[in-house]
Amino acid sequence: MRVWRVLGAIAMVALGAMMVHMGESDDSPGLGGIGIFIALGGVWLLVRPLLRGR
Repeated sequence: MRVWRVLGAIAMVALGAMMVHMGESDDSPGLGGIGIFIALGGVWLLVRPLLRGR
């Protein structure tokens, strides 16, 4: 299950980065903002287990 969680988080970061890029190229601030939140959620999913392990 841990592998799927990491792959999902990496996919969220990649999707968020793609949405930010598309939002900036299309001059759409809403799409860029949603992309930032999705990417930050993916980073949070990766970092949270590391912080709880301490």
